Amino acid sequence: MATNSSSLPTSPRERRWFNFRLIFALVVTLTVATITILREQGPWILRPGTHLYAYIANTADGTLTEVDLAKLAPVATIAVGPTPSGVRANPKRDEIWGVSTAGGYAWVVETKTGRVAARIPVGAQPYALDFSPDGARAYAASPGTNSVAGIDCATRQIVARGRAGRRPWIARVTPDGKMVVVTNRDDATVTLLDAGTLAQIATIPVATQPEQIAILPDGTKAFISSGNSRRISVVDLRKRALIANLETDGTAADFVFSRDAGELYIPSPDAHGLIIVSTWTNEVNDYLLAGSAPERAVLSPDGQTLYVADPAANHVAAIQIAFRQVLQHPVTTGQQPTTMEFTPMGNMLLVVDSGSDDLAVIRTAGCTPVQGGASDCLTTLIPVGHEPRDLAVRLF
Repeated sequence: MATNSSSLPTSPRERRWFNFRLIFALVVTLTVATITILREQGPWILRPGTHLYAYIANTADGTLTEVDLAKLAPVATIAVGPTPSGVRANPKRDEIWGVSTAGGYAWVVETKTGRVAARIPVGAQPYALDFSPDGARAYAASPGTNSVAGIDCATRQIVARGRAGRRPWIARVTPDGKMVVVTNRDDATVTLLDAGTLAQIATIPVATQPEQIAILPDGTKAFISSGNSRRISVVDLRKRALIANLETDGTAADFVFSRDAGELYIPSPDAHGLIIVSTWTNEVNDYLLAGSAPERAVLSPDGQTLYVADPAANHVAAIQIAFRQVLQHPVTTGQQPTTMEFTPMGNMLLVVDSGSDDLAVIRTAGCTPVQGGASDCLTTLIPVGHEPRDLAVRLF
């Protein structure tokens, strides 16, 4: 077959221009390929001076392990106080907050310096805290004093205290920042407080030993778990009334909304699977067998895959939500995987292993568990402190 010589460069100038375009195209292709690989393999394409850290609370040590996610290695151990819990990144400030359950205070760690900037007394036995949407206030329930404390995050001072029911467990702020919802374990109620003054608005009866709270993004409903019964309470936050106590096949261990918040995903250890509730109809509309005793779940940033941690089986399973399909070959982690969180790009899933004292890093981009299996997806296990529980991730 003859070559069309008219399409090839003939003069020296044309050949130089052709070679320049060819080299430019190769450089662009190589750059795009490199960025794609880095995004799949690394946690973030960091600008100079930018850091991506994970913070893991170690309940037996009273410490916070600071992990550099670019180096995939621990860089510091910060003493925060006995039995740290409820670790959260402030949404607007370069700070990591948590509580000391045994110490009765909230603590604040500055991410840029790694130092404990404040310890704020909130009352006996705090378990968790939450922030207002603008990051200006933090709220912590005190089961030992039957109260809720409101903290100004700038001054780190208590600016309000409110009465709850008996042994308030968790306080959560509504998406509009106007109300605080509190579960009271010992009297089976939910208390609604004004977020500004912490004055009581209403008290609503729910299922026994209420614990966790999931509030719809539009603030219309709250879903409440029961610590000792197979029920989910649905509360109308506008009418301030109980809508229903839903009967389920097992106790709720965690709450995760779908991307559009139309469904609530509930891992249940004693049901050995995932209970799915319609938030539109307030009905249980599906169930998936998902492992031995699944306890925690997290949704991928694209909303397509739900990852479920099973501490009894020492692995994390992936579920394709649209098809209601549990993928084969779950990713084996360390012992007793619990709390999970994605890195900001969504290409790595961080899993706290409370039984083996490490942080599992699972590569989710470019890795399909049904094909690659555990060896392909598990990047590394990073040692942390003793009996780790909670986790927060911060880019700063």
